[in-house]
Amino acid sequence: MKQETMEQPFFNQERYPYSSRRSVTYGKKGMVATSQPLAAQAGLDILKKGGNAIDAAIATAACLTVVEPTSNGIGGDAFALVWTKGKLHGLNSSGPAPNNISVEAIKQEGYDKIPKYGWYPVTVPGAPAAWAELSRRFGKLPLTEVLQPAITYAEEGFPVSPVLGKYWKRAFESYKNEQKSDEFKSWFETFAPDGRAPEIGEVWRSPDHAATLKEIAETNGESFYRGKLADKIRTASENEGGFLRKEDLAAYYPEWVEPIKAEYKGYEVWEIPPNGQGIVALMALNILKGYDFPEAEAADRYHKQIEAIKLAFMDAKKYVTDTTHMKVTAEALLSEKYAEERRQLIGSEAMLPEPGIPPKGGTVYLAAADEEGNMVSFIQSNYMGFGSGIVVPGTGISLQNRGHDFSLDQTHDNCLHPGKRTYHTIIPGFLTKEGKPIGPFGVMGGYMQPQGHVQVIMNTVDFQLNPQSALDAPRWQWIEGKKVLVERSLPQHVAEELARKGHDVKVALDAGNFGRGQIIWRNPETGVLAGGTEGRTDGAVAAW
Repeated sequence: MKQETMEQPFFNQERYPYSSRRSVTYGKKGMVATSQPLAAQAGLDILKKGGNAIDAAIATAACLTVVEPTSNGIGGDAFALVWTKGKLHGLNSSGPAPNNISVEAIKQEGYDKIPKYGWYPVTVPGAPAAWAELSRRFGKLPLTEVLQPAITYAEEGFPVSPVLGKYWKRAFESYKNEQKSDEFKSWFETFAPDGRAPEIGEVWRSPDHAATLKEIAETNGESFYRGKLADKIRTASENEGGFLRKEDLAAYYPEWVEPIKAEYKGYEVWEIPPNGQGIVALMALNILKGYDFPEAEAADRYHKQIEAIKLAFMDAKKYVTDTTHMKVTAEALLSEKYAEERRQLIGSEAMLPEPGIPPKGGTVYLAAADEEGNMVSFIQSNYMGFGSGIVVPGTGISLQNRGHDFSLDQTHDNCLHPGKRTYHTIIPGFLTKEGKPIGPFGVMGGYMQPQGHVQVIMNTVDFQLNPQSALDAPRWQWIEGKKVLVERSLPQHVAEELARKGHDVKVALDAGNFGRGQIIWRNPETGVLAGGTEGRTDGAVAAW
């Protein structure tokens, strides 16, 4: 059944009853959807104080560094897609590698790949710069007011929520067993001050975190890159043998970019261009739009999705890196001719994919919308949970480990290079129809993210699901080769048929394998907002 209007995805609640976890949420004046209820409410409070969706997104993002530190932090990266005044804007606030790092320097330390933890994978953090830049260009309220909810939670504390508590404890047990050197001492002092992870329902606070957020707010982010906070980061790096220096921080500014898109069955799906991996979702959708999918729960639908994702990932892992170092353009990878060539490779059996030859040429996600028509798709992350495991002493700044994704192979497009940005997993998404905004969407979770984008977009466009049902539908994740993880909720007959097609199907018991998403759609005729949040985490939609 073809979708003719947006009425069906907004209000078709009963045809596909995936909303057993929770119901779709409606609002008119404003809405914030994210993975933590306190952060969503903080964003809504900012809307009620006269802020716009951009202010709400910043408030929510800053709050998430406090109330969900297992997934993001002040020392992470961020990306945003902002719809305002009839145009979609893209912000790339991912930071580069330090200028005095090199392949040779890492190899001299005995590594054949960049380690996951410690100072070596630390790149310049972009999140504070994203908050400041979004506020400067589009915000209505001062940053001191917008960051106040996060500061209050850090000062006064908050009760740890269930999924947060689960991953916090898991991280603590891992760090306790594996991270014993002095460089991780500050992590334990900050996130396990009593010698353990906080229990679910226990109040946790971080005065250092609060002081840092105040400093960022009062200086519009300048202190983090060119002031007192930058000095503290530099000192910690130098004392522990890291490569990051104040000069790296001082030179950093986020970049406004033109979003890239794929046309999908009457809609435009938008992503941030490389170095982000959003292009994976677009390449896969370009392949998949050549098929009709009459049934949602058919093995053929899942098979073709999986095969398309494999092909897209193979190309991205070969070609995608910092745009200044890419040998193939995004336009070439998204060309209709190339999509058709890749589509022809999909048969009835699971394949082991290879990169093609194009024509030459741990994360939190939030969505916010207001009554004026502003809409924001925002994502930030430290990567792999708490990131590098490095916390700058006395600041609460937990630093990311994005540099781990660089290659040390000098022939690889994503090889480590001073001042270069790596292939980046975090991606915000946005949907429009005939140039009019439908809204922001995203699914966090490492390499699950573009796979989640493809699945929720197809659930919306092909199967006419409302936002909550689109998120609640069973998910899969391609891992490597022919290995595919599926949720327990995936119908057994579908899993069995996929196995007969040659897929190595594994049923995952942990729902955390399949990402955590949020969606806000705006009905273009009535202005009503419809929001969905992730039932696989502590998610919430705060509406007004």
